[in-house]
Amino acid sequence: MNVKTFVKKYTMVIALVVVFIFFSFWTDGKLLLAQNMSNLLLQNAYVLVMACGMLLCILTGGNIDLSVGSTVCLIGAIAAQLMSKHNMNAYAVIILCLLLSVVIGMWQGFWIGYIHIPPFICTLAGMFLFRGIGRAILESKTIAINNKTFLDTFASYIEIPGLDKDVKWSAFIAGIAVACILVVVTAFNRIKKAKKGYKQASAVSQFAKIAVIDLLVIAYTWKLAHYKGIPVMALWVLAIVFIYAFITSKTAFGRYFYAVGGNEKATKLSGINTNKVYFLAYTSMSLLAGLSGLLIGARIGSINGDTGNSFEMDAIGSCFIGGASAYGGSGTVGGVVVGAILLGVINQGMSIKGLDNNWQYVVKGAVLLVAVIFDVVSNKKTGKAG
Repeated sequence: MNVKTFVKKYTMVIALVVVFIFFSFWTDGKLLLAQNMSNLLLQNAYVLVMACGMLLCILTGGNIDLSVGSTVCLIGAIAAQLMSKHNMNAYAVIILCLLLSVVIGMWQGFWIGYIHIPPFICTLAGMFLFRGIGRAILESKTIAINNKTFLDTFASYIEIPGLDKDVKWSAFIAGIAVACILVVVTAFNRIKKAKKGYKQASAVSQFAKIAVIDLLVIAYTWKLAHYKGIPVMALWVLAIVFIYAFITSKTAFGRYFYAVGGNEKATKLSGINTNKVYFLAYTSMSLLAGLSGLLIGARIGSINGDTGNSFEMDAIGSCFIGGASAYGGSGTVGGVVVGAILLGVINQGMSIKGLDNNWQYVVKGAVLLVAVIFDVVSNKKTGKAG
């Protein structure tokens, strides 16, 4: 792989590294403090979760879901009221809220997939509808969430008695374990592909890539070990990321989303039910928006009528910044994660420096525009743009 190919393939990863180094120096190293590194994950957990679902919508042809921020508010409002006013069991509330999220997604997926209402219009209507219902349920108040079981399910930290004291060694041990697993899985996959005669990258380049990832994992968990350890929220995020990465890269069903975005007519002629693909994309998106509502409620400890404002923009921005094509049919969960972390580093760095929120919007808008311009120009060069 020559330098030009390498830069093109890992453009956003390189950008993330550059931005991270810049803010590390600009904040006089404060970004690297253990608490800030932990908060980097916690404050962007909802973005990482929702961006995975948004990717499926974008893959179908550059479509988006504008209602996810309002869904976050609605589901958070329902959860808060059920626990604070009706003292309902936390686990029952979680299950009920996730089921309601699926119903919301099925509602939108039906209109988009089977009645063929443009996604932009349908989800724009949902944005107003769900926000209004959420505010009505909250009665224009801020509802606190004090249910310990609920908070522990989403916002606690993993701690092993006897091992974790001033330093949470369990976090560091977990990091080493993950690093070892990545090496083993990579080696196993190489052996499997070699037996089948598949062409693959050189062992040196592949294991060098894994070595870099392992070092980052170990370094990050070392930082977590010097704060409060591994947050439970990280497990939720990792579970969603791995599930959606598996679906999009390892299953035939996951390839349907790429096929619809690449050429919907050809996909339909090949026997794939494209209506169902749209339906499931938006159902999945709402489910993850509902989960994000629970994560946000647990992290902040309250829900109000403005909860979830502009969350849809963070999810959409993460996808496009992470390499998802504005035309659909292209993008990866790994890229989305990079995009979300890039936005998170920018937000965190500017917050540490005490810059006005308005400038955060300016920077995020500029980064998003550059990412989309890069995608459009690249597609024109390869003849994919319409």
